[in-house]
Amino acid sequence: MNGLNPQQQAAVTHLGSPLLVLAGAGSGKTRVITQKIAWMIRKGVHSADQIAAITFTNKAAREMRERATQLLTKEEAKGLTVSTFHTLGLNIIKREAKRLGYKKNFSILDAQDSEAILKELAHKEDVEEADNLRWIISRWKNDFISVEQAALLANTTDEKLAAILYEKYQRQIKAYNAVDFDDLIVLPVQLFEQHPDALQYWQNKLRYLLVDEYQDTNACQYRLIRLLAGIRGALTAVGDDDQSIYAWRGARPENIAQLQQDYPMLKVVKLEQNYRSTSRILQSANKLIGNNPHLFEKNLWSTLGEGDPIRIMPCRTPEHEVEKVVSEILKARFRDRADFKDFAILYRGNHQSRLFEKALRENNIAYKISGGTSFFSRAEVKDILAYLRVIANPDDDAAFLRIINTPKREIGTSTLEKLGEYAHERKTSLLTAAQELGFAQRVSAKATQRIETFCFWLHEITRAAENADPASIVKQVINDISYEDWLKNTCNTPKQAESRMKNVWEIVEWIRKLHDDGAGKETLGDIIAHMSLVDMLERNSEEKEQDAVALMTLHAAKGLEFPSVFLVGVEEELLPHANSVDEHSIQEERRLAYVGITRAQKNLTISYAKTRSRYGEASTVEPSRFLEELPPEHLEWENKKTAITPEERQETARAYISNLQALLED
Repeated sequence: MNGLNPQQQAAVTHLGSPLLVLAGAGSGKTRVITQKIAWMIRKGVHSADQIAAITFTNKAAREMRERATQLLTKEEAKGLTVSTFHTLGLNIIKREAKRLGYKKNFSILDAQDSEAILKELAHKEDVEEADNLRWIISRWKNDFISVEQAALLANTTDEKLAAILYEKYQRQIKAYNAVDFDDLIVLPVQLFEQHPDALQYWQNKLRYLLVDEYQDTNACQYRLIRLLAGIRGALTAVGDDDQSIYAWRGARPENIAQLQQDYPMLKVVKLEQNYRSTSRILQSANKLIGNNPHLFEKNLWSTLGEGDPIRIMPCRTPEHEVEKVVSEILKARFRDRADFKDFAILYRGNHQSRLFEKALRENNIAYKISGGTSFFSRAEVKDILAYLRVIANPDDDAAFLRIINTPKREIGTSTLEKLGEYAHERKTSLLTAAQELGFAQRVSAKATQRIETFCFWLHEITRAAENADPASIVKQVINDISYEDWLKNTCNTPKQAESRMKNVWEIVEWIRKLHDDGAGKETLGDIIAHMSLVDMLERNSEEKEQDAVALMTLHAAKGLEFPSVFLVGVEEELLPHANSVDEHSIQEERRLAYVGITRAQKNLTISYAKTRSRYGEASTVEPSRFLEELPPEHLEWENKKTAITPEERQETARAYISNLQALLED
């Protein structure tokens, strides 16, 4: 408890009624959660295996687990659950699979799998349309809206089509013995509402819940928390309504008000002392967010000194904005001996990064972009995982269709269509149907032979997988199908084949590590379920920190901090976004601006362009209304000049040369 401020101490030691910790940006919320876990265990209130801390990302869960275990002995921490919502949901479904109508080793479908199924059900070729249908169904699931309710609520043409497909889609994926990402929350809620004994088992198992980033919960997640916490309300919810920026994916900041309604005995503790930023930055953030309605008022403050004013940098064009930001970074690098990793350039939309990337490259400045292509969306990764999915779950038709001709086995489209028809008639999986005599009678002898060869090999490798360690099975699959040779033959260049094969070997290595680590990941099925839930981008973030400027969207920046932040493109139609017209949307955009401002520790520069190209035409743009909401006494406007002076250009040139020299010396 040493080093905690009085409010943090109050949050850590409160028991006896549900607790809401309103944790402002940079107020040490992770510390409060981990200290509370350790305090409850040490005081004998609950043992570690009765406590569950739940958050949204694997990275946050990993950090929380590491910090909690540092405060406890190995014995004290034994059995502690620190996981994401979806991992908790997965563990519940795994235990209750039979009751939910699933066989063990069910598959978890990703967005692309779901879209492919919806495309097939809707007979639509348009990928964008399938993506939209998946999005609508996902939103309904997040709001815990059933198939029947969706049919009544559907208004638009797309919603009406999605409502028709919703039931068919659920039936289809259940036939595949598969669930989608949203089902990992929906199914446990359905289970608990329909089977009180299952709920009682999990309430007895998890006697105290701590929920991080509570403002990001959707309706279905809140329902799950409420069911698990039960009438005891053994719950600490930690969140900040001012940082709720995920309404577009179902998050409901109203869940904070809901908590008070559902638990009249709720105690509220506010964490307002900020350990990150200077006073000017915090006072500006407070003033901005004060324009949003609040259930609970909160005012951030810090003891880190007043600090420099926030610089407002008007620019003529986006190119001019980029030139000024890059020149500021280079100057600060050599004036203050700052590292490149001290700087972040934050923007509203991904498209804004392109000009910055180009300029940073031209100036030999290292940078890294958060986001980008997920490791799991790469074709070679999806190929190998699809093989493993079929070995673990022979009913997974989506994975079967991916592997049957990867590498090419000359099994034609008409053969696959006949297989689909036959499997549909027999109400069985494609793999089972492919091995039946009735199907062999419908296709040529050559097609039968090719499919039989493939199915025989699958059968053999599935048998081998029962007793072998998972990594050796993956290696065997890669060798048996000559995947490396196939990549060499199909890739545009040898370098591309080599790079893709490197990703394949990374999967093998990762599976080996997961298996050695154990902890519920002993079988191939366990490992695939785990891998389906882990975002490899988060995994990559564990790699050694680079000395590079961070480029990221405001959404990606949440939870991070940097000594110097450039908040760029702060204009009407960018921030707030052009699609945000109603008051609710403007409030969400204001929260995004607030998140951007509170990432800065010492220096914050806000820039905007006066003209921007729209649809190929240069048009005048207005500075964001949010600039008018900031306290003028904490701002320093660059009004006098918007052109870069010869002196500034000379200083930037000197910094550029120094940067080149530093690079050559490394």
